[in-house]
Amino acid sequence: MMTLVRRTYDWILGWANSPYGTPALFVLAFVESSFFPIPPDILLMSLCLSRPRKAFRYAAVCTAGSAIGGGLGYLLGLGLWVLLQNLFYTYIPGFTPELFAQVQNLFRDYGFWAVFTAGFTPIPYKIFTIGAGVFQLNFLLFLCASVISRGLRFFLVSWLLYRYGLPVKDFIDRQFNWLTLLATLLILLLLVAIKILQ
Repeated sequence: MMTLVRRTYDWILGWANSPYGTPALFVLAFVESSFFPIPPDILLMSLCLSRPRKAFRYAAVCTAGSAIGGGLGYLLGLGLWVLLQNLFYTYIPGFTPELFAQVQNLFRDYGFWAVFTAGFTPIPYKIFTIGAGVFQLNFLLFLCASVISRGLRFFLVSWLLYRYGLPVKDFIDRQFNWLTLLATLLILLLLVAIKILQ
């Protein structure tokens, strides 16, 4: 299994040295938001390092692909739930329409921040794009959270590579999960502080 993942990883990196790197970045960002396991950051970083002047263009392409792919994930969640809900209610003990409605209300109450957090951090984004469809989060709210969080993530990575180059790539490779979790924690603390001060 790990060999397959490594081969896929190397295959994705190979696109950075081809004339189709930008379309490949869009496609990778698109499919990762709905079903593919490998994040687009690896190709984004390689493209930014190979052509630093286009770093922000690559970030925009990656953001667009990811947001549109998130829309597909949303539709998958919406459609799959319509097809499978009766199986859940019939065969999962304790799973009732009332329970589903309670979880749906929680998702609606915190949906923007749930999608935002998943979009910015290493949490698998596809879980939240599909979940947003299942729980019928307002699509415009979902789209805004996707564009903002994915844009912040990809533009930050691109800016760091544009500004600092290869040393920052090595640092991001090693510390990516911790960096994004720290940034998300700081955002959440800021939001809590704003709410307390209101």
